[in-house]
Amino acid sequence: MTLDLPGYTHTHSGKVRDLYTDESGRLLMVASDRISAFDVVLEPGIPDKGEILTRMSLWWFEQLTDLVPNHVVSTDVPAAVSGRAVVCENLAMFPVECVARGYLTGSGLIDYRATGEVCGVALPAGLVDGSPLPAPIFTPATKAAVGEHDENVSYDAVVATIGAASAATLRDLTLSIYRRAEMIARERGIILADTKFEFGARPDGTVVLADEVLTPDSSRFWPADDHEPGRAQASFDKQFVRNWLLSAASGWDRAGDEPPPPLPPEIVDRTRQRYVEAYERLTGERF
Repeated sequence: MTLDLPGYTHTHSGKVRDLYTDESGRLLMVASDRISAFDVVLEPGIPDKGEILTRMSLWWFEQLTDLVPNHVVSTDVPAAVSGRAVVCENLAMFPVECVARGYLTGSGLIDYRATGEVCGVALPAGLVDGSPLPAPIFTPATKAAVGEHDENVSYDAVVATIGAASAATLRDLTLSIYRRAEMIARERGIILADTKFEFGARPDGTVVLADEVLTPDSSRFWPADDHEPGRAQASFDKQFVRNWLLSAASGWDRAGDEPPPPLPPEIVDRTRQRYVEAYERLTGERF
């Protein structure tokens, strides 16, 4: 749903965020309460999710300022979107999902079981769901449009798309940010299993961290005291929703053409609780 925001024109809606521009060309990025899984937008949304994502991203941007500039210009936004929007730079975005993995799970686990590799990175034999990796790895993916699916790709594919210099910069930044964030999360009793970033470039070529960062939408957060490789991990992120969709309780045939069923009220409520807990444990702030 688009909003009538004085001084701004709606330009794009993604799975979760809506973008508006003002006369100067700056962007207003609004985080909605929509939630997606398996590249499908689900109904209903998760109450307060947009505000949680925005507040968490702003907190993380502050933790990372010495590593990489970010796109936030101001949090002075129209009242209708207060708390869940930021004014940000209009960047030339790189068409790459920059994923860092410190643990094996999700699509990386599927690739590993099939090939022994993730995005062309060979891994030791014998790893299981939730295994820590010998070192964090860069496992990029395509940036899919709404209704399409992200696909894991090799580093060479990123080089072919954006050039060797830019690919190396994105890889190095992704791993540096992951290492910093993993350390911060672990100090708070949370394992950052994997996460994805998006970057853009200023006109002078400076690479800037953009979109959201290190939220339950873009990351897998696990309680450190419950981590046990060899099984699905408890989570503070939307993996909870994915697990319900894949369960017999949802009745959804992911391989078919039918859209996913509506999320039951208890799934919506428990998902919101997980997002709030992730925010509060990481930031130390009450939501």
